[in-house]
Amino acid sequence: MTGREYRLDWQAHTDTGSVRDHNEDLYAVVPDLKVWLVADGMGGHAAGDWASRQIAEAFSELPDCEGLENLLEAVGDAIHGANATIFERGSQEGKTMGSTVVSLAISGDSFGVVWAGDSRAYLLRAGELLQLTTDHTQVQAMIARGILSPEEAENHPMSHVLSKAVGVEAALELEGFTDAFQSGDLFLLCSDGLHGVLPDEEIRDILLRTEFNASAKRLVERCLEVGAKDNVTVIVVQAHELTQLVFASGSEPGDGVQ
Repeated sequence: MTGREYRLDWQAHTDTGSVRDHNEDLYAVVPDLKVWLVADGMGGHAAGDWASRQIAEAFSELPDCEGLENLLEAVGDAIHGANATIFERGSQEGKTMGSTVVSLAISGDSFGVVWAGDSRAYLLRAGELLQLTTDHTQVQAMIARGILSPEEAENHPMSHVLSKAVGVEAALELEGFTDAFQSGDLFLLCSDGLHGVLPDEEIRDILLRTEFNASAKRLVERCLEVGAKDNVTVIVVQAHELTQLVFASGSEPGDGVQ
């Protein structure tokens, strides 16, 4: 911890897309705890919407936490609780239902990302867009094993088949990591409705040339312009270090301190 203070601005936008008639995506924010999430439901009209909502409701009950480690533990507990709820209902109804999730938590000058599925987190720093998460898909698993090259995977028919999601199995192994952030860093959380349509280079360019307050909406609009077939959900979070004035001993504002 450096003792630095940051202002965190955020924007979010979601849309059903150009083809579907309902939105199984969902985003949620717990501003007091500095936690954001995107969930992308699966399992059909009612099931996908219900599954993603279980994750959001679990996040709405996060306890007050001190420090990033405790905050991420609470986030993990919330996701595991939602996993149990979704899996139980799916088992009772004899069908698979579930949801991806990607969550960002910030405490002090550090951040943590926790995810399951193919919703992604990115970091825009110094003009470079970095993908922070690795997709939990069958295709990504084949890339990791050397069966497919990244180029071969781009249009693979199994590109959207998940290898991990909340609620699909009784046990869920989340993936996550922590790191420090810098003033000016911009975080992007999104469903695959964004990164499955727009290449990373275009996402980066839109973030760089669009005013922050309009950036989330602009990303979604661009997906619609190219005919997004899936729901699209975006959250952007930007950190700015607060300026701190340090006065000479015995001086006060207005004393003519240079």
